[in-house]
Order: sequence, then C-alpha cells, then structure tokens
Amino acid sequence: MPWRLVAVGDTVWSVTPAAERGVHSALYRLVLSCRPRGGQGPSVVVPYPLESPSKAAVFAQAETISPERIAAFLGEQLG
Repeated sequence: MPWRLVAVGDTVWSVTPAAERGVHSALYRLVLSCRPRGGQGPSVVVPYPLESPSKAAVFAQAETISPERIAAFLGEQLG
C-alpha cells in the first residue's frame, strides 16, 4: 500500500518512504521510492533533503510533507 499517491504531469506515482543511513554517517536520511501506477515506466528512488540522527524522527518529519510538495520535488528530480 502506498504512503502517498502524487501526480506529476500525466503520471500518478505511488510513493513509499524509507530511512537510510550511510556507512560513514550518523544521520538517517529520507529516501522516496516512487513507482508509476499501472507499471508505465521505470521506478525512481530519490533522496529527499531531510536528515536526523533518529530513524523515527525521519518518519515523523516525513508525515508533515504535503503531497503537493512531494509531487513538486519528484517533478524536479524527473525534469
């Protein structure tokens, strides 16, 4: 089940969040896994500019991001 559904152009994307920590980093960062609904096109994984030393805090902060902001961010990454 997607966390968010957002439209970018004519494509509706199913977005799922993840919190990842790099090998040499103490911070978790938000990563968005985006798949076009209906299997039309490739999936995209993009890091979102949100970091925290707490994995739970990353997810809590992610909940405050509006679908419109996610759509705009994904559009920037695709463009």
